[in-house]
Amino acid sequence: MSEYRTLFGKAVKALASDPTDTGAEGQIWYNTTTGSFRTVLGTGAWSAGGDLSTARRLSGGAGIQTAGLAIGGRLAPNASTNATEEYDGTSWGPGGNLSTARFGVEGAGTQTAALGFGGATPATGATEEYDGTTWTAGGTMGTARYEHGGFGTQTAAVAATGSSYPTTPSATEEYNGTAWTAGNNVGTARYSLAAAGILTAGLIFGGQTPATGATEEYDGTNWTAGGSLNTARANLGGAGTQDAALAFGSPNATEEYNGSAWSTLPATLGTARDSIGGLGTQTSALAFGGSPALATTEEYGLSIYAPVAATWASGGNMSTARNDLGSAGTQTAALGFGGNEPPFTAATEEYDGSTWTAGGNLGTARYKLGSAGIQTAGLAFGGSNAPNSDVTNTEEYDGTSWSPGGNLNTSRSTFAGAGIQTAGLGFGGISNPPGSNTAATEEYDGTSWTSVNNMNTARRLLAGTGIQTSALAFGGFDTANTNATEEYDGTNWTTGGNLNTTRRILAGAGTQTAGLGFGGYATAAVANTEEYNGTNWITSTSLGTARYLLGGAGTQTAALGFGGRAGGPSLNATEEYTGETFVLDYKTITTS
Repeated sequence: MSEYRTLFGKAVKALASDPTDTGAEGQIWYNTTTGSFRTVLGTGAWSAGGDLSTARRLSGGAGIQTAGLAIGGRLAPNASTNATEEYDGTSWGPGGNLSTARFGVEGAGTQTAALGFGGATPATGATEEYDGTTWTAGGTMGTARYEHGGFGTQTAAVAATGSSYPTTPSATEEYNGTAWTAGNNVGTARYSLAAAGILTAGLIFGGQTPATGATEEYDGTNWTAGGSLNTARANLGGAGTQDAALAFGSPNATEEYNGSAWSTLPATLGTARDSIGGLGTQTSALAFGGSPALATTEEYGLSIYAPVAATWASGGNMSTARNDLGSAGTQTAALGFGGNEPPFTAATEEYDGSTWTAGGNLGTARYKLGSAGIQTAGLAFGGSNAPNSDVTNTEEYDGTSWSPGGNLNTSRSTFAGAGIQTAGLGFGGISNPPGSNTAATEEYDGTSWTSVNNMNTARRLLAGTGIQTSALAFGGFDTANTNATEEYDGTNWTTGGNLNTTRRILAGAGTQTAGLGFGGYATAAVANTEEYNGTNWITSTSLGTARYLLGGAGTQTAALGFGGRAGGPSLNATEEYTGETFVLDYKTITTS
C-alpha cells in the first residue's frame, strides 16, 4: 500500500493542536492530544440571507444565487401576488410585476432573461418573459397547470406534469422562445415537485402522488427513471443541473444528486418549511419564502468554515430591577440609568462585562428617556418625571457623576436616541402635553440641541442606534405597532427594510449598517432578535427571556440586554449577545 508521503511528497506532521490558518485546507496531520488524524475540507452549509420584502410561498425562481428572481407566489392567508423581487447576493429589491398575479408559477432562465409560466389564478397556461425590468406576454401552454416542474432558459424551457385540479396531467411541453409544443409524458404524474437542469438534460424530483421520492431525467425527448430521494417529499425546493442537483425543504433535509443517486447532507435549513422557492446551483443555491408565508431566505455554499450560531447568555444581574431605562456603552462597559422600578428612579449602574456597580445618580429622576454615548461619556435627555409630564432636561455623565447639559427644544418621552455625548441624536416619541406622537428630530453638539428634519412617520416606543450622521430608527407605535425602519444620514430620514416582527418598546444596538433589534412587545412580550445589514432585517437567536422596556447597548456581534418587563414586575436580569461566528471545520479521519 502506498504511503501518504509517497503519494503527496510530504510526511504527515504531528501537532499538539489543530492549525488555525486557512492553509490547513486539504492537509492531513496527526493531533497528538486527541490521538487522531485530522484535516479541513470544504463542506456545504446554509446561512442566513436577506429577507424577501414580501413574505410568500409557492413562488417561482430563476437565476443564480447572486442574481436571482422570486416570481409571484401566495401571500397569507390565500391571496396571490404578481410581485417580482431581484436578489443581488445580499438583499432583495423590487422588480417588474407580472401581468397576472399567481402562485405555483414556475421560473426558468436568468435574472435578465427569465420565463414565468403556469400557476393558479385558477390554473393557467399563461407565460410571461422578463427582460430584467418588464414582463411581457409569451406563448400560452397547451395544458393549464400549477405547482409543476419547470427548468431551462427563456428560449428553451420545459414544463412537466403538475396540477390542473382536479386532474394531475403527465404532459410535458417545450418552449422555444415563442410557442409551446407537446413532448413525451413523464413516468409519474405529480404536483408540488422540484426541478433542475436544461431542456436537453433536465431533472424532476419529489412531489405529491402522495409524497414521493421519485426522480426522472429528461434528455430533450424522453423521460427515464433516476435514483430516488432518500426522503420522499412534496413542496420542496430544487437547484442545479441533471448530474449535480440539490433538493431542500419539506422538511429541512438537504440532498444532492450526482446523476444517478441522491445522498443526504449534514447541512439542514435553519428554518424547516415547505412550499419553498429555490434557484442556483448544487454548490451555490438560494432557498426563499415558504409556508405559511415567509420572507426567510437562506444561502447554500461550500466553505472550510462551520457556522457557530449566535447566542444569548446570562450576565450579572442589575442591583435594581427596573424598566423603561436609559442605556449606553458596550457589552463590557455599559451604563444603565433612570427608569421605572416603580417608582421612577435616578439610580445609575455601570457594567464591566460581569458585574453591575453603582454610579452617580441622575440630577432628575425619570423614565421613558432618551439616551446615547458610552460609559464614561453618557447622555440622558427628556423622559417623564411624573405621569403624563415630560421634561426637556439633558444630563451628561463623565464616568462618575451627572451634570446639566442643554435642554431639548421639544419635551418628550418614549423616544429613541443615538450617537455620542458631543454628537447626539433624539427622535420620535410622544410629547405630553398634549400627548400626541411626534416625528421631531434634534441634534446635540455637546452644548445645545438643534431641531432638524423630521422623521417620515411620527411614532413613539421605538428603538434607535447608530451615530448622529448615520442612525437607525425601527419599530414602535404610530396608530398601531409598526415594523417600519428609517435611516438618517445627518440631514434626511429615508425608508429602510422592515422588521420581520412588528413590535414596540424594543431595544437596539450596533450601527446603521450592522444593527441589532431585540425584545419588545407585539401582543405579549417577545424574545425575537433581528440583525440589520443596511438593507434587510435577518432573524437571529432569541433572548433567553422575552421582555420589553429593556435597555440595550453594544454592537451587532457583542450586545447587551438588561432590565425590562416580561409582563409582571420589573426585571434585573442581564443577557449578553454573541453574534454568529465561523470556525475552521475540522474533520477526524477514520477508517471503515
